[in-house]
Amino acid sequence: MTNITIFNIDDNIKNLLQQQASKNGRSLEEEVKEILRFALIENQKPPVNLVNMIEKRFAHLGDFELGEVIREPMRPAPTFE
Repeated sequence: MTNITIFNIDDNIKNLLQQQASKNGRSLEEEVKEILRFALIENQKPPVNLVNMIEKRFAHLGDFELGEVIREPMRPAPTFE
């Protein structure tokens, strides 16, 4: 394993890390390792594919076609004169 040293960390950040470590029953070093592990490994979810989600959601309905929507011609843009 590799050691990492972080210089010039803000005192407020260090205090918050120490408080969170105490709350979770860990040392400061263990808490930082857990935060990094969660941020870099466990929190990596594959990107959401909206099309696949919609297909899964409505798959129980079976295949069907929606009718064509007949649209009116576009209105002319206002002139504000």
